[in-house]
Amino acid sequence: MQRGISYVGAGLAVLLSGMAHSAMAQSEVKIGEINSYSLLPAFTEPYRKGWQLAVEEINAAGGIDGKKLVVISKDDGGKPADAQTAANELVSSEKVVMLTGTFLSNIGLAVSDFANQKKVFFLAAEPLTDAITWAKGNRYTFRLRPSNYTQAAMLVEEAAKLPAKRWATIAPNYEYGQSAVAVFKKLMSEKRPDVQWVEEQWPPQGKIDAGPVVQAVAAANPEAILNVTFGADLVKFVREGNTRGLFKDRAVVSFLTGEPEYLDPLKEETPEGWIVTGYPWYSIKTPEHDAFAKAYQAKYSDYPRLGSIVGYQTIKSAAAILAKARSDDPEKLIVAAEGLSLSSPFGEITFRKIDHQSTLGAFVGKTAMKDGKGVMVDSVYRKGSDYLPSDGEVAKLRPKE
Repeated sequence: MQRGISYVGAGLAVLLSGMAHSAMAQSEVKIGEINSYSLLPAFTEPYRKGWQLAVEEINAAGGIDGKKLVVISKDDGGKPADAQTAANELVSSEKVVMLTGTFLSNIGLAVSDFANQKKVFFLAAEPLTDAITWAKGNRYTFRLRPSNYTQAAMLVEEAAKLPAKRWATIAPNYEYGQSAVAVFKKLMSEKRPDVQWVEEQWPPQGKIDAGPVVQAVAAANPEAILNVTFGADLVKFVREGNTRGLFKDRAVVSFLTGEPEYLDPLKEETPEGWIVTGYPWYSIKTPEHDAFAKAYQAKYSDYPRLGSIVGYQTIKSAAAILAKARSDDPEKLIVAAEGLSLSSPFGEITFRKIDHQSTLGAFVGKTAMKDGKGVMVDSVYRKGSDYLPSDGEVAKLRPKE
């Protein structure tokens, strides 16, 4: 008899434990996050710190409708197939309510395709290819960072003022580099029909052989150069270019080079006077950015990189979408996200209904040396909304739902 009671007690304990676990699960909102942590730590480590700070702030303020926000993160290793596998595990096993993240453009497109097929909400953080919101855009995918088109339009505004007519381009040979060069050439040729494109170099991403690349560009004798390399490739390209005098008396326009994660490693080799997009955290004086930078430095005893901003704002945006939707239904999340405006360290941003692109902008300025370190000077924040194409133009670029 006593043994029978103990069995009942054990069964009741298991039942109560299950109920407690169920209640715990219901008191959380889980977001899936995917990025190339092992491949690109210079950007993704500050990015991770940014989103972790956002999670901490959101939960300290009461979470999502009183539920704790939990981010479950996976490393895609820089491989599209691995990213899709991670996305599938997050959705099917972890039961996340949305996907966020990705860095490389080809990986962003792979996860976007998964989201479209599985009808899962996806907020792309970093991938810059225009295809993600236009040519291959879909109902379930939104994007935070300003696209190649937006950044190219900002750079072209300055590049078109240069007297240079003969241009060469250098870009990594994958979706991001190809997209950046194509849109820069298109917009630049529209503003300056007299420009000639005399040389293109397409080194493999992460594997540049800088000597032959610099030699080939120099042989074409351009008056200006468009650079799209970043990370370790950028360091090798700059070093070889400095050694061979490639940049002497030549204008250089460069995507991303003003971001601290790419500018800092150049140190005393930093070329001066390049026209760049980037993040001059040390010279931004706004209440929104001051609050972010103060919180970031207090938590990590380090200054923010652009990755920090992207990670932070990705999760802040995801939380705002969830709070507005008051649901984890993907269709309701889409309705909530379309036209949503919210604050960011760079000021107010809006996710456009027409193409799901946010109006987050970028800083444009020039590279310079200060105390043996590369910095951005003469930088101005450009709002994304001032450079994105009209709804009518987007309608021609984006497939009909």
